[in-house]
Amino acid sequence: MDLDGTLIKTDVLLESVLLLLKKNPFFLFVLPVWLIKGRAYLKQQIAQRVKLRCDLLPTNPQFLDYLQTQQQEGRDLILISASNQEPVRQISNHFGIFIDAIGSDGSVNLKAENKLARILQLNSESTFSYAGNSSADIPIWKEAGEVLAVNCNSALPYNDFDEEDSEDSIRVFDAPASVLGSFWKAMRPHQWLKNILLFLPLMLSHQFNQLDLVLQAVTGFISFSLCASSVYFVNDMLDLESDRQHHGKSSRPFASGELPLAYGFFGAPLLLIAAFLVATLLPVEFFLMLLAYYFLTVFYSLSLKRFFFIDAITLTTLYTLRIVAGSAAIYVTTTQWLLWFSFLMFTGLALLKRYTETNKLQGQQDTLVQGRAYSAANRKMLSAVGITCSALAVVVYMFYIMAPETTVLYSSPALLWGVSPLLLYLLARIWSKAFRGELEEDPLLFAIRDLQSQILVVLCGVVIFLAI
Repeated sequence: MDLDGTLIKTDVLLESVLLLLKKNPFFLFVLPVWLIKGRAYLKQQIAQRVKLRCDLLPTNPQFLDYLQTQQQEGRDLILISASNQEPVRQISNHFGIFIDAIGSDGSVNLKAENKLARILQLNSESTFSYAGNSSADIPIWKEAGEVLAVNCNSALPYNDFDEEDSEDSIRVFDAPASVLGSFWKAMRPHQWLKNILLFLPLMLSHQFNQLDLVLQAVTGFISFSLCASSVYFVNDMLDLESDRQHHGKSSRPFASGELPLAYGFFGAPLLLIAAFLVATLLPVEFFLMLLAYYFLTVFYSLSLKRFFFIDAITLTTLYTLRIVAGSAAIYVTTTQWLLWFSFLMFTGLALLKRYTETNKLQGQQDTLVQGRAYSAANRKMLSAVGITCSALAVVVYMFYIMAPETTVLYSSPALLWGVSPLLLYLLARIWSKAFRGELEEDPLLFAIRDLQSQILVVLCGVVIFLAI
């Protein structure tokens, strides 16, 4: 049987490339040089530098159960793959059900006809069953006495054989999930709710009645959402191992193997190109903010997310960049009050998110949050600093109300004081849920989805409208 996409739901080469780039991004410039010398040479060079966590690789469960049953009944199982010999052998040893494991060496890429020739060497005088999942397996299926189609797209003609082969037995295992549905899920459209922050400058500048500015803000929202999805692809592919060890993130399309990594390698740049094409419709300042957002998020995914507290400040900066970009989209300047409020508010929420993650470590063997530099011992510090930042954000809002430049913008500025208790209650409620262990997601997304939080936000909007 084949390995990539058949025994496991992922691709060893692509997973190894991601580990290599995560180890050192500058290998990106070395990979084409290795590829010029052939795919077999490329695979060997990568295999010498990285090692996969075999225990974390997602499998096709129905097929694996079948293999284990066949092995118990005395059938000989051989793993043969175009992946390099070293990881193929490691994966074979991990499962412990194969009598042999064969992979590509530094000169021969064991795929399609090359794989068939090796199989015929092993079975020169006997029939064999073969399990695969791609068009490269068609030549081997044609020679097999039994066809095992695993995780195969319905369009793949695995049963399209000559008439003399029409009596071959065909078994089908582990039908794949919808690629379009998985691709959409990997884009994380629910996370686009964070980009509503781009509309905040439009609201605070009292220009919601200007249709042209509303359209510009909507265009900015679309651009940021496409860019964010591109980054989510990169982040999810780089975090495969840590996501697979996380109770919730393990179900993400790339981590679970639901969406092939090839779609990520092509999808991420396509989404990014689309984001910047949309951004060309807006002022150059917006384009620069989008560029800064993209590079900072990639740097966050590659490195900054693993540093204590720096990760929270980076998240805060990313939220603030959304607000600044929203200002740039409609030709207004972001005030210092709004920048300070944003910094304190989102630092508090970022620390709240880390508090929630460390809170889940209680009673577990893990001492650190997967992929982060936080442990259960940091809970008190995170809550103390986080609550302080949240409270200071409300204080900054109060100073904003009293500022002379604010009073001239509103006909009834005194009404703005009504927002303070609503905001304070909203933050206190989210923190109290975290303390009780009831917060299971990003606190900002919780606030957007939670009914009580929605009502509080609407009330804040009504108060501001009345003040205008």
